[in-house]
Amino acid sequence: MCGIVGYVGGQQAAPLLLEGLARLEHRGYDSAGVAVLGGSGQRLAKRAGRVRDLSEALPKRFAGKVGIGHTRWATHGPATDANAHPHLDEASAVAVVHNGIIDNASTLRRQLTDAGVELASDTDTEVLAHLVARSDADTLEGKVRETLSYVEGTYGIAVTHADFPDRIVVARNGSPLLVGVGEKEMFVASDLAAIIRHTTAVAHLDDGEMATVTATGFTTVRHTDGAATAREAVAIDVDADQYEAGEHESYMHKEIHEQPASAARVLRGRLDERFGTAHLGGLGLDNRELRAIRRVKILGCGSAFYVGQMGAGLIEELARIPADAEAASEFRYRNPIVEPDTLYVVVSQSGETIDTLLAVEEVRRKGGRCVGLVNVVGSAIARACDGGIYLHAGPEVAVASTKALTNMFLGFALLALQLGRVRDLSIADGKRLIAGLERLPDQIAEILEGEADLAEAAKELAAAESLFFVGRVRGFPVAREGAQKFKEISYRHAEAYQTSELKHGPLALISPQVPTVAVVPDDELTERNVAALHEIAARGGPLWVVTHPGVDLGDVPARRIEVPRNEVELDPILLTVPLQVLAYHAAASLGLDVDKPRNLAKSVTVE
Repeated sequence: MCGIVGYVGGQQAAPLLLEGLARLEHRGYDSAGVAVLGGSGQRLAKRAGRVRDLSEALPKRFAGKVGIGHTRWATHGPATDANAHPHLDEASAVAVVHNGIIDNASTLRRQLTDAGVELASDTDTEVLAHLVARSDADTLEGKVRETLSYVEGTYGIAVTHADFPDRIVVARNGSPLLVGVGEKEMFVASDLAAIIRHTTAVAHLDDGEMATVTATGFTTVRHTDGAATAREAVAIDVDADQYEAGEHESYMHKEIHEQPASAARVLRGRLDERFGTAHLGGLGLDNRELRAIRRVKILGCGSAFYVGQMGAGLIEELARIPADAEAASEFRYRNPIVEPDTLYVVVSQSGETIDTLLAVEEVRRKGGRCVGLVNVVGSAIARACDGGIYLHAGPEVAVASTKALTNMFLGFALLALQLGRVRDLSIADGKRLIAGLERLPDQIAEILEGEADLAEAAKELAAAESLFFVGRVRGFPVAREGAQKFKEISYRHAEAYQTSELKHGPLALISPQVPTVAVVPDDELTERNVAALHEIAARGGPLWVVTHPGVDLGDVPARRIEVPRNEVELDPILLTVPLQVLAYHAAASLGLDVDKPRNLAKSVTVE
C-alpha cells in the first residue's frame, strides 16, 4: 500500500520520480505527488487521482536534482489534493513522504496545533514535516532521528530539506524501503519495481534502520541510538522486462500465462526421483529435525491464507502430521500458544505483508521456528524467518495473485513430500507424486489453451450480482480462492461455502439469479458433490462445474469446465487455474482495471 520513490544525482529528478511512481501503481493508491529540491528550494506538485493526472499538472519549470515522490492509499482523510503526499512544513523547507500509520498522530497533531502550527491536511504524515522543521539538531539525520523518537506506529519515510540540498534521509519501521545504487546517482524506493530500469544493486533496510543518501553513496545507522550498521548493496538477479506487460493486455493476463514456466522453475532442482522425495535446503532442517516436527501451522492473508489451507491438507495427507492454516492478521491477537515442536510456515508473495510479518515476530518472540514461502529475495519476512522456500515465480505486478499462488501450492507440495518421506510415505508414493509434479506445468498450459471458452463462461457469470463458489475437503480452499479472485477484480459479490454446508443455510439464497461455481474433482467425494448439485438445480440455480473428464454429473443441467487429472493430492491447483481465468475475463468484460482493483493494494503494509 502506497509507494515511495526518491532520487539524488546528476539528472533532473521529476521525470525519474514520475516514471518510478507509474511503476508503483500496482500497489494501490488514490493520489500522487512529487517534491524536488532546486535552486529556489522545494517545489511541490500533487494531485488526487492517477499518476498521469499528476504528470499532466506538473509545471513546465520543475527543475531539481534531488526529489521524492509518493502514491498514497488513504488511511487518514479522504483522497484530496491536500491530503496527497509529499507534505511540507509551514516554511516549505521540509518535504516528507510516508508509508504506514502513525498511531499517536492525534496527540502529535494536537501538540503542534497548540504550539501555533496550522495544519494543512487531515493526514498523520504531515506532523512529520513539522517535527523535522522544528528540531534543533544540526544535521538532517539528527532532525529525523529526533522526530522519530516522538513517533509511535509503522513507517517507511523519505525526507528532504532545503538546508541540506544534497541528500535524502530515509527510515524504516514496519514498512519496506530500499536504497538503489547507481553511477554517481542514488535511488530510494519502497519496491524494486520503481527503480528496476536504473539499478539492480540495492540495500534493503531493516526495521529500526535509517539511511542518509547522497549522489556518491549512503550510510546507515540505527535511528534509536545512531549506531552505525553494516548495510551493503547486493545485486538482485532480475530482468527489467519482467516488469513489463509486453504483448499482453494486462499484467494479470501475462502472469496467468507465465504459470507453466514459473511452475517448472519452482520445481527445478528440488525433486529427487531416486528416493522419491524433495530437497529443500533453504529450510535449514535436517531429516532428524524434520521428523521431530509434531504439528504444522500455516499463516497467511487473503489468497496466501487460502493456499495455506490447501497446503495444510497436503501435509496432513502425505506426512500424517496435524496441520492447519490461520489468517495471520488474527493470529497474534489471540495470544497464541507457540509450541516448540510446531513448524510455523508463513506465506507472502511480497515478503512484506505487515500482518504476516507481525505474526512471525510473535512466533519468534515465543521461541517458535518459522520458515517462509516468499517470492521476493531479501524481503522482511525472508530475513525474519529461520529458513524458507523461495518461490521463483518472478515479479508479480497485478494485485490479484496468480502465478505466485500456484508456486505457493507447489512449495507446499514439496514440503509435504519431504515431511512425508521422513515418516511413513512410501518411496512408491513419493515417486508417484514426483511424476505428478513434473506433469503439472504442461497440464496448466493445457488448461490455458481453453481460455476462449472460459472467457465466454465468464461473461455469463459477470452478469450476476452475486455468486456462490462451493467445494468439499480438497475443493473447499479452491472455492475460497475462486471467490476471492472473482470478487476482488470483478466487484461482484462472491461467497465460498463447503458444499456440505449448503443445506445449513446458504440454500435459502439459491435462485435463478444466483449462479454457483462448483468444484467437483474425481475423488472419493464425487457422489456426495453431485448430490449437492441436484439440490442447487432443483431450486433453479444456474451451475458451472469445474471437474475432470469422465465425471458423471447425471442429469444435472450444468455447464462443465474440465481440467486434466493429476494425482488426487495435486489436483487442487489445476482446479484453481480456470477460476483465475474466469475472474480475469469477468472483470475484463465489465470494462474494469484488472491489474489495479479499487481499494486494494498488492503489498498490504499497514494493519
